[in-house]
Amino acid sequence: MRQSKIAIVGAPLDLGAGRRGVDMGPSAMRLAGLNTKLLSLGYEVEDLGNLAAPQQESVSAGPATAKYLPQIAKACEKLADTVRDAVTQAKFPLVLGGDHSIAVGTVAGVAEAVRTTAGGKIGVIWIDAHADMNTPESSPSGNVHGMPLACCIGFGPGELTRLYGYAPKVEGRNVVLVGIRDVDRRERDLVRHSGITAFTMREIDERGLRSVMEQAIALATDGAVGFHLSLDMDAIDPDEAPGVGTPVRGGMTYREAHLAMETVCDSGQMLSLEVVEVNPVLDVANRTALLGVELVMSAMGKKIL
Repeated sequence: MRQSKIAIVGAPLDLGAGRRGVDMGPSAMRLAGLNTKLLSLGYEVEDLGNLAAPQQESVSAGPATAKYLPQIAKACEKLADTVRDAVTQAKFPLVLGGDHSIAVGTVAGVAEAVRTTAGGKIGVIWIDAHADMNTPESSPSGNVHGMPLACCIGFGPGELTRLYGYAPKVEGRNVVLVGIRDVDRRERDLVRHSGITAFTMREIDERGLRSVMEQAIALATDGAVGFHLSLDMDAIDPDEAPGVGTPVRGGMTYREAHLAMETVCDSGQMLSLEVVEVNPVLDVANRTALLGVELVMSAMGKKIL
């Protein structure tokens, strides 16, 4: 049975990204009609607004291997508490990014709520063009939005891996990457040896998206209460989602993206959802945010018939 209350949380953080603009992502999603459309599905919607996030002009970037790390960690701590409280209050957290570094906070909050209220653990399905499994030692850019999944499974700076005082927040065997097609050279070793499962675009081409998503859900929920879904809009081909900071050709089609969300919905096991890396500065007529809202609707139960 689905939760009837949705808590929308804006996380307008852009310190983890190399290009500016994703801090406007939450506003773009709301402008695309997110709240009204969720209401039309019969949900109660509580919009908690945007969490405070520092601007790059006002803070120092710090070490080149993990830029803005203290500020990102503080923002993730606040987001984690907000998400934890929502789950504890039987609300479904819908987080709007912001760059993908915010996922450290979202996953920590959901994991902590499930750990303390149900004594269980969570899985994660990470739909993305990139693996996001760099560490400060492997990252070619030092941009933290390329590190959050590694942090969630316990690899990376302690400021991010040990929110709530423990790591990992999710076991590698319950983590599934879907749609990757751009992995940094030194990042590959961690992807291969971390215990996660990664489905590249080649596997989606060969097997079909439905088969991949069904296996992803089975892996993410094996021994877990449910899963968090992290959707980076650059997973979708840039012809459909041009407003992202790191576009990579050859991504999911419009219908494949919807099928992924519909399959997630059918599973009934999604605990939380975030949509990240919407960059209105790079977009065309808010197309990427509009698509993001459509995909949220499919994930939350909108059907063709």
